[in-house]
Amino acid sequence: MLRRLAQTGSSWAPVPLRLALAIAFIGHGAQKVFGSFNGPGWAKWTSLTQAVPFPFMRPTWLWLGAAAISELLGGILVMLGLLTRVGAFLLICVMLTAMRTQWPAFFPPAGMELAMAMLAMSLALLISGAGQVSVDRMISRRR
Repeated sequence: MLRRLAQTGSSWAPVPLRLALAIAFIGHGAQKVFGSFNGPGWAKWTSLTQAVPFPFMRPTWLWLGAAAISELLGGILVMLGLLTRVGAFLLICVMLTAMRTQWPAFFPPAGMELAMAMLAMSLALLISGAGQVSVDRMISRRR
């Protein structure tokens, strides 16, 4: 099972995609979880009540906490190229929710164009895997 999840090709194309996506998500996740980079931190982030787009997302703190951890953990997994498809899936879930909160505005200040671009990058990694220079590549090459 692990080998199948880690399976990836020998292309270099996913590497810059992984790194750019990971830097953005690790930064945003660190803001929400740790309060780094002038972020709100865990207590303030999970206390927001108007941030969830769907009525079934109750309790709000649980879903906001899951989103923050998904951004941080998904970003770390994608950066390392470790279980990249799992990390990309976490990021896709966060971006789909983010797009729903910003709907129907497409352009800033409350637009969803950046979330859509990050969703597309995450989807590309979900399909292709981590590529070269990744833990997934080392795992999939083991016998």
